[in-house]
Amino acid sequence: MDHHFVTAMEKALGWHGPRELGAAFAQGTIEDLDLLDRLLNPKKLLDLVMRRSVTTPQFRIFQDGAELHPGRYIHPSVTRRGQAIPMADMRRVGGLMREGCTMVLDEVDFFDPAMEATCRALQWWARELVQVNAYLTTQDASGFKLHWDDHDTVIVQLAGRKSWEVRGTSRKVPMYRDSARNAEPSEEIVWQGVMEPGDVMHIPRGFWHQATRDDQGDGYSLHATFGIVKRVGVNWLAWLADQARAKELFRYDLDRWNSPGQWEGQQQLLADAVAEMATKLPPQDFFDARERERLAARHVPVTGLFGKPAAVVCVTDFEPAIEQHHDTVDVLAAGKKLTFAGKAYPALALLLSGHPVGIANAAEKTGLDVEQLAEILLREELCTELTPALSSAYTGLVTTATS
Repeated sequence: MDHHFVTAMEKALGWHGPRELGAAFAQGTIEDLDLLDRLLNPKKLLDLVMRRSVTTPQFRIFQDGAELHPGRYIHPSVTRRGQAIPMADMRRVGGLMREGCTMVLDEVDFFDPAMEATCRALQWWARELVQVNAYLTTQDASGFKLHWDDHDTVIVQLAGRKSWEVRGTSRKVPMYRDSARNAEPSEEIVWQGVMEPGDVMHIPRGFWHQATRDDQGDGYSLHATFGIVKRVGVNWLAWLADQARAKELFRYDLDRWNSPGQWEGQQQLLADAVAEMATKLPPQDFFDARERERLAARHVPVTGLFGKPAAVVCVTDFEPAIEQHHDTVDVLAAGKKLTFAGKAYPALALLLSGHPVGIANAAEKTGLDVEQLAEILLREELCTELTPALSSAYTGLVTTATS
């Protein structure tokens, strides 16, 4: 999937693919501010918050460095039947913004189609899961105190200005669930400065950082943080443990009460079996299985209920694997393996490209029965119908696939 933001991000950071992700701190600038406005702006963010039921911890407001009690800005909207739905009190939110605060909305991709499509494009690019959080800071409010994240981040300044300080790691490759705490900040300052609209910054996992507007005076700042969680050795080991359930040897009780000779014998059998599994199931198998078995993203599977779709788009979290054989084509995605006639390859490559595909246009270009292929991919939930809202998510960000 060719996504304009992914291309612009790579260019700004001087990257040539996802290999640099997590390797080192990087910074640059995206010149196309219209592209960033297309992603998100303050008015659009506030509109998202206003029109949806939001609760903590997904929606939070901070003031003077402390998180405010949600009762100060969220209240139940009571229907005429007495049903209470938590909604942001926009009058109170507006008052806090005028005073100066930081509003955080996690997983903006859950609410907004454009951000959903952007995160999906980043997932296909990085082959890792991605979510995006938005941070709107007003006046001279301070931000979060010095902290580190357990995942790599790409931070994009969408509007306004904010001062940042980035430090190195104090514990190598720390994790959320770790064997030791990582509570002492590093003294090494990697970068200090002000992020302006269009500026992009990559902060690797474990780097300490903080941001504030307490030196900026009146105004505001909006930035988006794309969190990208890469797989580590521990994840591979956990996957191996799950694969071990298929082997009878690993389902037997451990013989802790037997004689030392019997106990040592079982230990050796288990150790040998673990070594054999680690050799036969390398990390690449773990990567492949994870990408191919993950179910498709959120969508509306109502194929044909409201008429035949005019256009479709692939919505798998990771790019489907398309394998060509002598006279067949296999598609592996969303926990399924679908086999088609070999001649279907051009149409399948088009339908599964991640770009919106007009069915009539694709049929004309390929000379194939694209409608039938699209119906199968819709039924198997690899694709979804391109609704007006979903179509808007790709406008200006992703081109329509036509060849």
